[in-house]
Amino acid sequence: MQVVASGAAPRYSAAMNYRHAFHAGNFADVLKHSVLALCLEHLNAKPKPYRVIDTHAGIGGYDLASSEAERSPEWKDGIGRLIDADLPEPVQAMLGAWLDIVREMNPDGIKAYPGSPEIAARLTREEDRVHLCELHEADSVTLDNRYRRDARIKVERRDGYKALKSLVPPKEKRGLVLIDPPFEDRDELAHMAEAVMGALAKWPTGTFIFWRSLKNLWAADRFDNGLAEWLISEKDFEPEKILRADLWIRDLASEGKLAGAGVVIINPPFTLEETLVNAMPWLAETLAQGNGYGWRVDGGLTEDDLDEGEG
Repeated sequence: MQVVASGAAPRYSAAMNYRHAFHAGNFADVLKHSVLALCLEHLNAKPKPYRVIDTHAGIGGYDLASSEAERSPEWKDGIGRLIDADLPEPVQAMLGAWLDIVREMNPDGIKAYPGSPEIAARLTREEDRVHLCELHEADSVTLDNRYRRDARIKVERRDGYKALKSLVPPKEKRGLVLIDPPFEDRDELAHMAEAVMGALAKWPTGTFIFWRSLKNLWAADRFDNGLAEWLISEKDFEPEKILRADLWIRDLASEGKLAGAGVVIINPPFTLEETLVNAMPWLAETLAQGNGYGWRVDGGLTEDDLDEGEG
């Protein structure tokens, strides 16, 4: 286990609206999408087909000159700091697959950013399949228009949480689920936990990636540790099959825009923890926007970890 952290955990609760278009390409996307790309590359290492399920897909790709992006140009301090950076070798190992996609989309200067559906569309193979759920009506139409000519990709206007249990296990028996909600509901983590436990009970060998904000670090830790305790004690999961990676760009207790976010990965690639640990110090420093920035990568979370964090 590796843990690196700074700053005290804030104890407050706040609902937030995290519509993808307003935040495309920010620091949270850097971590989430690089992890997604690494997991997909790991699946590609074997010839057997697999399926990607995205429960909160958004619109697939984002125009960084749009009104939403211009109103909140967070990408400039995310992908904007990395696209032309001279990356150390360990950082290239973490970010390379994701950055290659961003560069392919932007041959003449950065104007567009790939959402998770676009990353999946570009990294999956002809024999693989992608299932995208998006409940927001206008976004689901945009998403369907983007991929209607790709026979590998199915788009549904559907609540991803409710859909998940019926979508797993996929017939391929291999694959990945990304759960990346907008956190418009104060009980979002509870909804996520309910959906996750139902899906994992049916498909314990699938790779699951859960994105969550660190707006309330205590609540995020409760989710992480509760999930880990359930998997280890009730489902006999080995601790190394549970991995958490978080990044914060300034003091988590600071006011204003989102300061921290991260992912929990169930059944991660066996090389993922080492890859992240080697790259995250440089990444946190490069994306920092103030004092108190930091990161953590750890595996095998237990209730003991939660108790230590409450001291």
